[in-house]
Amino acid sequence: MAQHPPLHGVHVPLVTPFTADGRIAEDALEELARAMLDAGAAGIVALGTTAEAATLHAEEKTTVINVCARVCQERGAVLMIGAGTNDTQASERALAELSRWPEAAAALVPVPYFSRPSQAGVLAHFIRLANGSPLPLVVYHVPYRTGQPLDASTLRALGRIPGVVGVKLAQDGIDQETVDLLSELPPDFVVLAGDDPFLSPLLALGAAGGILASAHLATSRFAELATAWHQGDLARARKLGHRLARLSAAAFLEPNPTVIKGVLHAQGRIPTPDVRLPLLPAHRDSVDETLRRLADLGE
Repeated sequence: MAQHPPLHGVHVPLVTPFTADGRIAEDALEELARAMLDAGAAGIVALGTTAEAATLHAEEKTTVINVCARVCQERGAVLMIGAGTNDTQASERALAELSRWPEAAAALVPVPYFSRPSQAGVLAHFIRLANGSPLPLVVYHVPYRTGQPLDASTLRALGRIPGVVGVKLAQDGIDQETVDLLSELPPDFVVLAGDDPFLSPLLALGAAGGILASAHLATSRFAELATAWHQGDLARARKLGHRLARLSAAAFLEPNPTVIKGVLHAQGRIPTPDVRLPLLPAHRDSVDETLRRLADLGE
């Protein structure tokens, strides 16, 4: 297994831009990846939820990973790859395939969804995956998508599994379980914020960084926020955190990544704002509101 990657700072889960005829716009994807890293992102996530990975076929997924791997290798940045489903055996096979990309530092793997196993079943799932994975695992904990909430003790138990190095925490807020988890983390196990508007308070509580879709739009400011908290610049962190939370709220006025794609298209950074069904393109009002929030940041 690869050594534990340095998971800190802001990681951008890249959108998958499409051409007018529905193909992946590879040049735009590559330029986005470079722009994110050049603006201060610590890494890129390929095939996250924001990439519409569930709607990409196998060849398209390979294309996305190849582009992201090439750019991350050029920039010396961390590459995470989204993989896994609610089927343990299928997830094992998907993770085994990631050995094709030696540039990858970790796999982002969701808590099993739909089938809603017990918390012991979730642990057994990740023990088995970590045992055979060529990459360290970051658990993607997003209960409003999976229907499977986990308590702090279970998240700590996941963090003690050899080969599990972090969790993307997207619990739609900060509750007592979040506070309890961050108060006593296992060694070498990191929390990455996954609900964009709550990045700043999670950093204040001890998160190492975040995996943030809205960081497509103000990458340098999100990176600045993470640095401010880590350096103890509280006044700067609080002020910037509030402003970025308002941007993130606007970027999620409609299902992710529809508004973000609308903004990127309005900026001329991707050729179309298109998404694949069952998603629909964002309404113009949502895009305009997000552009106003960007202007308030000076972006």
